[in-house]
Amino acid sequence: MRIFVRWLVLVVLALVALQLFFIGRIALMAVVDPQSTTFQRSEAWRLASTGTLRWRQQWLPYDQISGNLKRAVIASEDDDFINHDGVEWEAIEQAWERNAKAEETAAKRAEKNLPARPVKIRGGSTITQQLAKNLLLSGERTLLRKGQELVLAYALERLLSKQRILEIYLNNVEWGAGVFGAEAAARHYFKKSAAQLSPYEAARLAVMLPRPRYFEKVPRSSYLNHRANVIVGRMRSAELP
Repeated sequence: MRIFVRWLVLVVLALVALQLFFIGRIALMAVVDPQSTTFQRSEAWRLASTGTLRWRQQWLPYDQISGNLKRAVIASEDDDFINHDGVEWEAIEQAWERNAKAEETAAKRAEKNLPARPVKIRGGSTITQQLAKNLLLSGERTLLRKGQELVLAYALERLLSKQRILEIYLNNVEWGAGVFGAEAAARHYFKKSAAQLSPYEAARLAVMLPRPRYFEKVPRSSYLNHRANVIVGRMRSAELP
């Protein structure tokens, strides 16, 4: 029993130490721009293993990133970004319901020996949650990782301003294979700076975010064009920090 208690205490201490480590790194980001994220480093290893290592990234201060892109990303990814505290529980609940229905449909098709369709897992994540995951966590889909993501999202909201969260997100998010951040994306797709993006160009980049490597290969996708037009129409109502 004593051995079990000792191990339990060690596990708790390790978890506390890990949270303090994460919180320390987040607090430092209030004044220091992160040079890379956990996701970027794992992606660099993946690309290196294929022999096609490519890394494009250039940090831009918040004020030098087009307001069009900020509005487009908020309108597309997290339209209540300015108001929530890092987590949208209603969105998470809706995502769980959609995932459960998709899995149920896939199971029924399997029972009837019909061709299986890939189940698209939706996370219902806010911009803050996406940043927490990309900055510090792995890409695995487990309840433990999701729980840690929620903790870090709350920490980000309390230690950093909304403007800083959006600035770090836009400078680090993936926009294609080895293409990270708004400046690299703008130059890769439109041959211009992220400060010069038009509303439609910004909307196209925003729509790419859930599947950037896929849309990089099909830039003329009808879905991409249609969705970009929808986002342009929603950009006016997007509130900026």
